[in-house]
Amino acid sequence: VAPAAPAPAPVVTPSVSPQAQAIDAAAFLAAPATPALARDGLIRAQVLLDRAHFSPGVIDGRAGENVRQALAAFEKARGLPVDGVLDDQAWAALTAADTQPAMQDYVIAPEDVAGPFVDKIPTDTAAMAALDRLAYASPAELLAEKFHMDERLLRALNPAADFTKAGTTIVVAAVGARPLAAKVARIEVDKAEREVRAYGADDALLAVYPATVGSTDRPAPTGEWEVRTIAPNPTWTYDPSRLTFGKEKKKLTIAAGPNNPVGVMWIDLTKETYGIHGTPDPVKVGKAESHGCVRLTNWDVQQLGAAVLKGTKVVFVGAESAAGKTT
Repeated sequence: VAPAAPAPAPVVTPSVSPQAQAIDAAAFLAAPATPALARDGLIRAQVLLDRAHFSPGVIDGRAGENVRQALAAFEKARGLPVDGVLDDQAWAALTAADTQPAMQDYVIAPEDVAGPFVDKIPTDTAAMAALDRLAYASPAELLAEKFHMDERLLRALNPAADFTKAGTTIVVAAVGARPLAAKVARIEVDKAEREVRAYGADDALLAVYPATVGSTDRPAPTGEWEVRTIAPNPTWTYDPSRLTFGKEKKKLTIAAGPNNPVGVMWIDLTKETYGIHGTPDPVKVGKAESHGCVRLTNWDVQQLGAAVLKGTKVVFVGAESAAGKTT
């Protein structure tokens, strides 16, 4: 079934930055003459895919598995040959469907720099449990996540910016707030492709997200389950009696925050101890294994969580394939 028609996109004011203008002017090049031209074209493609609800994960201007999957899903939905390669046909379809600028100027707001921030997020569970909040480590991390960007790309596009100062104008991806076109009736978790697909009541495709899905030592479930609850900004409980990882012997509660191990959203499933959730490390989505759950970027799980209801079907298909070290 064809993808659902998205809501009208917010109008994007073009950036005055020469770097942003170069990205917005990027055209398809089969063999870019410079790394900058290759990066600019990929940034524009990633932003357009994100806005069309074929998430490439972190916008970083780099080719990779998440971009391949997003392009393949886009090609399939548009009736194009499916290979996950950015070619002239895929580029033409992307840019014809969305002609607005990919980049925009943003003035850092007081709330972006107000904090509180955590200087360093510990990896040890007991040390995490000692914190009052698993907040962002810096305004730059907050801003990168706000605009679905890799922090390294944010800094590269704004080399002279003071991200700690409200009133500073920076160049960011023009992703905007784009809710799904309808409520989600069915979620399909593809363990082989490491991908989550959301469908509406008429089986129209609403969104596709890259995901980290289980691992070979602790596979994700199989079969059909349901959404039990949706918990924004959740705490996370480490319970050694129910989990198969970690060295702590006692039960611990990890405070809420974007750097919480399950990120900013927990979509609880009727399969005990399993859920769809966010992550403190968006660059690792689709690249590192999980402890059985389904991990999305914080922004993707927020978008999905806003469109699901208790009882929404969640179907697991395929089989896990090793994607890297368990995290």
